[in-house]
Formats: sequence, C-alpha cells, structure tokens
Amino acid sequence: MLPVNSGGHSAYQDFVLENLRKYYPNPDSIARSTWDIIDRFWNLDLSFTDEFMRDKYSVFGPKPRTPSCMQRSYLLSIDFKVSSLTDWAAQLKINPLYAILSGFEFGDTPGVGTFYDFLNRLWDSDDNHLSPHIHPLKAKVKKPKTKGTKADSVEKVKVEQLLPQLENTAFDIKDQPYGSLFILYHKEFLYQSVSKGLIDTQSLALAGDGTPVVTSHRERKHRVCSCASKGIPDCKCDRYFSQPDCDIGWDSSRDCSYHGYDLYMLVASESDLPVFPLLNPASKHDSHGFLLNFFRMKSFLPDFTITKMLLDSAHDAMPYYEYFRRAHITPFIDLNGKGGVKLPYKDDFTIGKDGVPVCREGRRMNHDGSEPSKYRVKFKCPLASRKYSCSCEHPCSDSKYGRTVHVAMKDNPRLFNIPPRDSNEWKLEYHARTSAERSNKREKLDFKLEDGRHRSTKMWYCRLYHILMLQHLDAWDMPFESALRKLILQAA
Repeated sequence: MLPVNSGGHSAYQDFVLENLRKYYPNPDSIARSTWDIIDRFWNLDLSFTDEFMRDKYSVFGPKPRTPSCMQRSYLLSIDFKVSSLTDWAAQLKINPLYAILSGFEFGDTPGVGTFYDFLNRLWDSDDNHLSPHIHPLKAKVKKPKTKGTKADSVEKVKVEQLLPQLENTAFDIKDQPYGSLFILYHKEFLYQSVSKGLIDTQSLALAGDGTPVVTSHRERKHRVCSCASKGIPDCKCDRYFSQPDCDIGWDSSRDCSYHGYDLYMLVASESDLPVFPLLNPASKHDSHGFLLNFFRMKSFLPDFTITKMLLDSAHDAMPYYEYFRRAHITPFIDLNGKGGVKLPYKDDFTIGKDGVPVCREGRRMNHDGSEPSKYRVKFKCPLASRKYSCSCEHPCSDSKYGRTVHVAMKDNPRLFNIPPRDSNEWKLEYHARTSAERSNKREKLDFKLEDGRHRSTKMWYCRLYHILMLQHLDAWDMPFESALRKLILQAA
C-alpha cells in the first residue's frame, strides 16, 4: 500500500498534544532544554516529505510507516545524540516522549530495519557508494614540513584545467545519488530559511572551507590479484576497498593522517547557515573541492545570486580571480605567501605580499581611493600631505601632492583587489569567512557527525543532510512562550 497522511501537519500536532497530556500531564517533568526541541518539532511541517516520497513505495504489500514520521524520528535521533539506529529503535520502545514526538503510538514503533528501508528510499542509486570497490592505489598525501599547515595537493589535474571543464558542465540534481536528500533539504529547510530572511538569495556572500570527516581508524583493503603467490609483495595492482569513496588525507588541525572524507561546505556568511555540502575523498585539496562543490551548487540553485566569495589561502590561485571577475563576484581570498613578494611594478616600485605598492625607499604607500568603473586602486606617498610636500630625502616626484600609483586589476587580479587587502572594508568582510568554520563545528561537535561510524557513502550523506536540516531548524525564531505547553496546562 502507498503511505497516506490525510490529516497533514495539523493531525501530527493534535496527536502530540493528546499523547503529551496522557503521558506527561505535568510539563515541568520535562527538562527546559528538551522543551526547546519539542517546540521546534511540533512546529516543523514535513508534509512535503509525504507527498514527495509517495512514488517511492509500492502499491502492493502492507501499509508502510508514514514517511514524515520516519524522517522526523531520524532527525530526533540526531538531535538527542543517539548515533546508532539500533539504539534509537530500542529507545522508541521504552521512551514515550521519543515515540510521541516522532508521531508513533507508544508501543507501536518501527524497528531498525524499517529505518534502513526508509533511508534506502532517499538514496537514488542501486549502489551504496559513488565509485567501484576495486580501483588502483592512490597517491598518499605527504606530511607538510610546517606544523599546522595543509598538505600539498596530490591532484594530477591543475586548477586552470579543472575550472573551465566544470564551468562548462551542466549538472542535474536528478542524476545525483543524493538528489532526493537535497530536494527535501531544499524545499523544507533551505527555502524556509530564505523566506524567513536568514539568507539573501539576491546578494549572497558565501564562505567555503573543507573539514576532515573520519570514518574509520584505518584503510580497509585487500588484494584481488595473485602477485603475492608469485613472490611479488609490493605490486601496484588494483585493490578491493571496503569504503571506495574514502582515502587517507592530512588533518592540519590535529596534525595527523586520517582515513575518511573531506567535507567541503559552502555557507551563507551572514547567518552561518549551510547552503550546499559535498563529500570528497580525504586527499582532495580544498582548491579542487571548492570547484567540485561550487559549480554543482550553481546548477542546483540557479536562483541564488552570488556577489561575494570568502575563501582561505588554499584557494589562492589566479584562475579563481579571473573567473570571479567574469562572473561579477567579488573575491575575498587570503594570499598563501608563495607569490607577490617584491613583485616589480612600474619600474621603480615593487608590490608587497598584500598587494600594496612599496616605493624605492622601502615604504608602503597609503591607500587613497578606488575606481571600480576602471578596475583600479589609487595609492599615494606615505610621507606627503595636501599641505606639505614629501619629506623623503630622495622623493619620487616633484609634485607637492607626492607620488601616486594606480594599480590596475587587469595587471594582476590576484594581488590587486577592490576593496584592497589593506583596507578595513576588506578585513571586515574577510573575517566573516570563519562562518564556514563555525558551521563545520556545529556539524562535527554539536551534532556529532563522525559518531555515525557508517560504512557506506549513502549513510554518510543521509546523516549529513539531516544534520544540515537541524542547523536550519535551530536558526528559526521560536515564540518566547511555548504554545504547546500552554495547551497542556489548559487541559490540566
């Protein structure tokens, strides 16, 4: 039979109210922190899940559990920090509150197999992984020489080759295994945050960053060739990997190697809310992870107009700046220190590591305005003023105003920015880049992403997307006084 939820969200609210009156007639018996979760889920409308999931069930067989109740229950398991579906199914049988909030009658709750069956329907692929189990050995990431720095990229394709390839690729969400997960996340949570004014789709400032996701303590693989029996112990033949989408990467924050994914997240910097995630192998460098994520996001969310990009020094590559200029996006990218120092400019000037001209006497020039229409920035002598001429022993100019230099973005869009890197406007905007780090912290520490300990990419994506849903849910304003609590007290 097909799932039916004739009453919709109002029927769920009535069910929760009736059963809380029965099992918890005194609201004070429930902790205040738990009431915050109760109120959010009581107001969370998941009716679209029932409508969207209807075609994923067969008309034959017994009546299935209501999809919105299954999704709500899975969200609750993450919010209550129960990482195992087996443990959660057991909790539903002994804890009336968990069953009621899920929408199940206490004593008639789904088993662990029902949860896995529901998550299988959210995964639009017959394979639990994105790549085959058997593939060649990958190049290992080398430990960086400096502590706390990111490892060098092991990618064979350079950024200038990958960017135009992805820019000219049309991505369709229906072709992605996580397509159904994204549609539910977009319709019921991301779109709701937009409608509440938490994300401005017409002028969106995005922050991007990658973070390690540890899936196991070691890489699990075994041989599929007969080289060992022939006396060849170190052959380069293909291996069978139990987690083929994972590999070994370098965690710069913990200063150690790890096995798992590199989660690249794009976040709305004004609200710290996630926009679009992508799981890559752990060895994937952020410069590639961003491109794989960004162009997919643009295809899946065509109504989002991006005006600013906030990225760290791992993204400091010339193709980025050239693309952002073509796309009318203002980049705020920190320099990696590998270029721009003492770069000759206009014969008698050099450019410092932050893009500021340095005169022949070694003095940094002062920023003196921008000309966005001409894509150039003006700098003036630091020792000259409008009242007094330059006090330098060897002045660069006879003018009372002192020497001025116009740096054009076309000469080097990587070093010359509008606003300039030495301006307060640039620094204030770039500081918002930490929104990506705060979002990653919410996913990994607050919602315990890595506690899933799953073996398949399917389950990691299911857990990840539902954590993103909870991040949006927590950001929505709730009434100061609980309406549900009042209704229970009125009955008492």
